[in-house]
Amino acid sequence: MTIHLPQGPYKPRATPLDLAPAGSPLASRTVFSAAHVVADPYADVSPDSPAAVDWDATLAFRRHLWSHGLGVAEAMDTAQRGMGLDWAGAEELIRRSAAEARSVGGRIACGVGTDQLPPGPATLAEVRSAYEEQLAVVEESGAQAILMASRALAAAAKGPQDYLDTYAHLLRQATEPVVLHWLGPMFDPALEGYWGSADLDLATDTFLQVIAEHPDKVDGIKMSLLDADREIDVRRRLPGGVRCYTGDDFNYPELIAGDDRGFSHALLGIFDPLGPLAAHAVRVLDTGDTKGFRELLDPTVELSRHLFQAPTRFYKTGVVFLAWLAGHQDHFTMVGGLQSARSLPHLAKSYKLADGLGLFPDPELAESRMRALLTVNGGTR
Repeated sequence: MTIHLPQGPYKPRATPLDLAPAGSPLASRTVFSAAHVVADPYADVSPDSPAAVDWDATLAFRRHLWSHGLGVAEAMDTAQRGMGLDWAGAEELIRRSAAEARSVGGRIACGVGTDQLPPGPATLAEVRSAYEEQLAVVEESGAQAILMASRALAAAAKGPQDYLDTYAHLLRQATEPVVLHWLGPMFDPALEGYWGSADLDLATDTFLQVIAEHPDKVDGIKMSLLDADREIDVRRRLPGGVRCYTGDDFNYPELIAGDDRGFSHALLGIFDPLGPLAAHAVRVLDTGDTKGFRELLDPTVELSRHLFQAPTRFYKTGVVFLAWLAGHQDHFTMVGGLQSARSLPHLAKSYKLADGLGLFPDPELAESRMRALLTVNGGTR
């Protein structure tokens, strides 16, 4: 039966993509999905209220990702850190998810930031203290730490040396190797000029200097600049044993596949909706079949580029929307009211692209929910 989308009539597919059941652990690449949080739709809150989270549905989604062999990158920007989820909510999320990971044997890494600082200017000492507090929480939970980029540090730092000093201090505090996250301003405009310069070549040099001075404390880096050439350049300049986790939601198939000089592992928000397909593709890659891997993942890039189109920071809305259509949650409500951040035409195209890929386990359910959204938000045509 045809569904009338803002883009025109569309005939949904009848069956999902046929994927082999999850089998052996992923071998050739380490792959994390940055996971979203599920809001409590019955909480009487405003956009300015602390996040009201549906913990059962949130943890169930993480079990879904672990069941396919993916790691979970927790309390990252995909979980709306700084866009609806405050530090109190993130801390609870970290503790709950880490405990759940232990119970199922899942891999987990958690974001460490400075978002408990009050609004307004902070000193570098206050930034370091905030980072330390969150690092302690993550390490106490038993999860791996991801040192996220800090808005407060971007505002307080006067130049590259402040970044070198701050990260050196934090890496000395870390008990286990961490992942360093370089999040570009397309994801968060407040991070413009991170690493002490708006010149990306100079910023890259500072970033690499941090790693070169502390290679034993850095498991890897997550590059989220949507710049494949720069990621490849940085990847080739890393010390031996330091991994590159691509965070490039525009170019991930080619970066994960790699070339004769190396490859990227993955820590991606797009692997939230693509979880089962992404895991299946990596298992194909594990066999040495790069062509088969690309044939599976290349067609997903159009959807990813659509979800992450400018303003990129609102990609979370599309991710949660697809989770609702796929049946992972019973509603399309987001913390902070962020379900309103994308237009009806944008969401309808997201549905069409995802359905075309066969991402929905129950296409009829996805279609009925899409129809309901059209009726409520756009009327019937």
